Amino acid sequence: MQTLLLWLFYLSSFYAFIPGILTRIFGFRVFRRGTGSNDFALTFDDGPDPFYTPRLLDLLKQYNMKATFFLVGSHAEKHPEVVKRIHSEGHLIGIHNYVHKSNWFMRPVTVRKQVKRTDDIIYSITGERSSYYRPPWGIVNLFDFAKNTGCRIILWSSMFNDWRSKIGADKLTQRMLAKLSGGEVMLLHDCGTTMGANPDAPEQMLIALERVLKVAEQKGMRSIRIDDMMAKESKAKAKKLSPLKRMIVSLWLLWEKGFHAVFALETVTPADPMLHFRKRAFTGKTVVMEDGSLLEKGDQVLELHFDNKKLFEIGSRSRSEVQLAIKMIRAVQKDLPSMANMVLERPEYKDIKGLYAVTMISRGPEQFGFLVMDLPRGLFASSSRLYLKLLLSVIHPKGQARLKEGSHIMEPKMLMMPVDVLIGRYAEKKSQLQPPSEEQQEIQQEHVGDLAVASASQGM
Repeated sequence: MQTLLLWLFYLSSFYAFIPGILTRIFGFRVFRRGTGSNDFALTFDDGPDPFYTPRLLDLLKQYNMKATFFLVGSHAEKHPEVVKRIHSEGHLIGIHNYVHKSNWFMRPVTVRKQVKRTDDIIYSITGERSSYYRPPWGIVNLFDFAKNTGCRIILWSSMFNDWRSKIGADKLTQRMLAKLSGGEVMLLHDCGTTMGANPDAPEQMLIALERVLKVAEQKGMRSIRIDDMMAKESKAKAKKLSPLKRMIVSLWLLWEKGFHAVFALETVTPADPMLHFRKRAFTGKTVVMEDGSLLEKGDQVLELHFDNKKLFEIGSRSRSEVQLAIKMIRAVQKDLPSMANMVLERPEYKDIKGLYAVTMISRGPEQFGFLVMDLPRGLFASSSRLYLKLLLSVIHPKGQARLKEGSHIMEPKMLMMPVDVLIGRYAEKKSQLQPPSEEQQEIQQEHVGDLAVASASQGM
């Protein structure tokens, strides 16, 4: 019996307690504080609440402040009109599980389902997916910061026990003002219906928050969204680059602007640019695609391109190749449905035969419906190889070291997706969207570490 209890202790420590210490104390693989002197981040958990959240939004609008709302999926499902307002007023929406339950007491696959279900609800209401996740009570298990959710985990640098009404608005104001400083990530709650909270506690929070926002306004401080705070962090890191690397990045982004202007690229999601595209005639040899159809010279395709500025920001924030690849995978998942609907709705795309891209990638795109092929030898392949290697050295977390890990995985590949596959799997307008199965998601997670990600202005 003692041996069994000892093993249970070891397993629980490895699964729950050690990850908790790593994230809460050392900040391992989580974001919990920014830098700067004038910007802080208000974050609100457990909502939306039909009574308190609208009042909170009124207050934020009055003081022209932005915030991040980590929503419980079941609450969002009941109050879509509040979620829609949060989104329309320019606040960031994150995920807080479908039900407010600790990740310590759920299997990794259950957590993943909770996150996905909530993300699907948010997407159905706002048309945008979330890449930010805060586990209930900030408690993570081993798999949360390994590969499980695919989101960036956001914690906090200060919390105030505002879920208890007995704290009172005066004491809460005092605690919040003591923490009002640049880079602070404040945790508050706009709903009091979760376990351990008092239903009327948000009333005290709203009173205290108004006082704090008045002081912040007087000091010239403002609350910003978590993604904006993280972007500022990335820019701060970029400033620390060597002069040579800064010059390379500047030239690279200047080249992209010129390429977009010359070839009139469009953006799938202008509000959060990740994928750009243009219509063009295919110039390669005949390709037999996965559905048996032929792509021949002269056929019209949509050529895909990653946004290089966003790539650099993601690469700067990513601590590992896995993290970089997961973020890029989620970006593709987010934009493909919008692209499928464009093809269905816009008359000029009726003759499109498929999607086309050039990338340095070993495994992974097949789960999205892409066919991966070797790029035919020639001047284009050679120039693509040179450009992509340079790009990879700039954006990849390992930098130049990644180029030394083996030339066999540093070859540019051609990606193709038939238009019927695009519409059949991703077009919501025809209710044919087929998200990856649990088995496919697990395959994605297994292979994500093998992703040698880089995009070129010649392709994705």
